[in-house]
Amino acid sequence: MSRLSILLLGMLLAGPAVAADYAPLPGDTFKSVLPADGKAAPAQIAAFQMRTEPVTNAEYLAFVNSHPQWRRDRVPAIFADKRYLSHWSGAVTLGEEALPDQPVTRVSWFAAQAYCESEQARLPTWYEWEYAAAADGHRTDARSDPQWRESVLAWYGRPSNTPLPRIGGAPDVHGIRDLNGLVWEWVSDFNALLVGVDSRDQDGADKTKFCGAGALNMQQKENYATLMRVAMLSSLNASDTATTMGFRCVRSP
Repeated sequence: MSRLSILLLGMLLAGPAVAADYAPLPGDTFKSVLPADGKAAPAQIAAFQMRTEPVTNAEYLAFVNSHPQWRRDRVPAIFADKRYLSHWSGAVTLGEEALPDQPVTRVSWFAAQAYCESEQARLPTWYEWEYAAAADGHRTDARSDPQWRESVLAWYGRPSNTPLPRIGGAPDVHGIRDLNGLVWEWVSDFNALLVGVDSRDQDGADKTKFCGAGALNMQQKENYATLMRVAMLSSLNASDTATTMGFRCVRSP
């Protein structure tokens, strides 16, 4: 095992920071904007449970207090860039720019995954997140509704310097809140959403990951907001943070 793997394992091993609500989602066949075979095949999604709300500043503060290796003044640079939790007033204090019930942001993929591990959970895959985010208050898949798409797109017009809303939006048909219109959210396979075409021919390549050809054949191009999330996520490194990048966790049943 490499030194990096040992270090990361040590930072993941810990008990839960807080209790959280998870809602069950049934398994299903789902037509993703990124076809499973790079052409048109739907994704096969197993049943899972998703956190009903994104992780908040208060919850993440409890996490860093119980897992001090993830404090911004202690986390290794390889796991988080210099902007990590930079809007907090201190290493273990929130301040006026990070209200307790706002979603936590400026958190790296490594940190988000470590938090989920503390809840005996994990980050969702892209398919799981996209499948959950397609729902509204009455339908499991509202993507064909122009009004639904417009409501999702409206978030992208919000000025970047606008304070983040608090969590607590209306629940969807699964009982999950704030999947659209609040923050971007990390997924476990963010760095596999758009890979080079040559990767398809490499020995040992993960054939379930998305290829360049799949990107060219993206389905449902009218769902522009979803495609924007793909572009955003695929541009990141695991140590990157962003002012509107948060996360939530999922569990397998």
